[in-house]
Amino acid sequence: MTTDSSSSTNASTSTSAAGGISTFKGQERALRADRLGTGGLLLSVLAATAPLMVVAGVMPTTFAVMGIVGQPLLFVVLGVVLILFSIGYAEMSRHVHNAGAFYAYISRGLGGTAGAGAALVALVAYNALQIGIYGIFGFEVSGLLATYADVEIAWWIPALVAALAVGLLGWLKIDVNARVLGVLLVIEVLLVVIFDVAALADPGKEGLSLHAFNPDTLTGAGVGTALCFCIAAFLGFEQAPVYAEETSRPHVLVPRVMFLAVGGVAVFFALSSWALTVATGPAAIVGTAQKQSAGLLFFLTESRLGGTFTDVLHVLFVTGMFAALLSFHNVVARYAFAMGREGLLPAAFGRTSGTSGAPGTGSLLQTVVAVVVVVGFAIADDKPAGDPTAPVLQLFTWFGNIGALGVIVLMAAASLSVVVFFVRRGAAGAQAWRLVTSALAGLALLVIAGYTVKDFEVLVGAGPDSSLSWVLPGIIGLALVAGLVLGLVLRARAPEKHARIGLGNEAFQLDKAASS
Repeated sequence: MTTDSSSSTNASTSTSAAGGISTFKGQERALRADRLGTGGLLLSVLAATAPLMVVAGVMPTTFAVMGIVGQPLLFVVLGVVLILFSIGYAEMSRHVHNAGAFYAYISRGLGGTAGAGAALVALVAYNALQIGIYGIFGFEVSGLLATYADVEIAWWIPALVAALAVGLLGWLKIDVNARVLGVLLVIEVLLVVIFDVAALADPGKEGLSLHAFNPDTLTGAGVGTALCFCIAAFLGFEQAPVYAEETSRPHVLVPRVMFLAVGGVAVFFALSSWALTVATGPAAIVGTAQKQSAGLLFFLTESRLGGTFTDVLHVLFVTGMFAALLSFHNVVARYAFAMGREGLLPAAFGRTSGTSGAPGTGSLLQTVVAVVVVVGFAIADDKPAGDPTAPVLQLFTWFGNIGALGVIVLMAAASLSVVVFFVRRGAAGAQAWRLVTSALAGLALLVIAGYTVKDFEVLVGAGPDSSLSWVLPGIIGLALVAGLVLGLVLRARAPEKHARIGLGNEAFQLDKAASS
């Protein structure tokens, strides 16, 4: 089989001798190669995990709402599941280099129509993940200004400022973005590590207890929902193939970064959630989390590391969210670029900006959508920010869980696609162990997706009879149906476009052959 790496190289090297400007009409539809190495790619994907936001926000919520002491063990279990997923996913990345990673892989395994469905789901899911963060970002920035500058502003003002700043950065070269993300990520990880060490050096009255890793702690009705909360903390590692076209050796760098990201995130979050249980004592962690809520981490650092450290942590909590906003923005822009290049969106989205080589139109689309949604929630905001039903907090919980559900579904579908891809190519024997790991991961991810839909009202804080329990996850279902319909229409009316779904840079060769 001829892989996409060769076609990518051919397309990207079709340049004039004068200045490296393409003489091939389709070159503006290629992302600039050689922009990211291992470090830049790793920082770009890890920024989306927002480690400080997870430790300060997701972990206390999981302890408080689910009452699951064994959260550290959940991160270990999920790390194993996602390593199993990554084995087949990484192997696919050696054969398919496309900025529309999920839908490209699904297209190659399950066909163009399934790929079109996956493309719409990915576009909606990653937009939702990105936009949801504006809610908590605006809430935290307005709180910081009120506390430290005695300035009262509405949450949507810093949210809109951030949307514009992210949009501007999205037009820059990806290596510039990687440097911004890298600085923010390294600082927030360092601060969390300092807390972890301080907690272990000054444990609660139960000492350095390993009770949180006891399987007995994973009993009760809340375990399934806790899985949904915790898997959302990993989201970002799967983005590595999105940047494949912008690396020098995608077949080497993408798998390497994916495994480093999954392994690093699993260990980091398992140790950090364990440090929280050690600081309070396993017997007290649920009660303390219920009392302190999202202030749990800051409450614990105040007594161990002092007020200045805690103040810095508050600021880095905000900058970490900004890094996640930028990381998800870059992913959405590249999905829009890939879809425009292959006819799933208007062709304008499939072109890069002339100066930076970034997918500028896709970046603009994501910025506009984000601004419209934030403005809509701002208009609807008629409650105090501390009210759990206030739109500022609903923006975060609603959109974050919609996005997480979409990505879980995509990962399950991608696992199936890996199996079908290699079986159809007669490589089932050579890839047998990868097919087994993909199948196991796919089954586990389907179970998690089922729990996510079943317990959606808990995830978004709605009542059991609330229509939100089916309306919000229904958005992912609607995106899937719309994408499948689009794929069927293209297959019937524009079979040449349908045949290109998931091809990425290989489409350049088709254009070149047709025009010669």
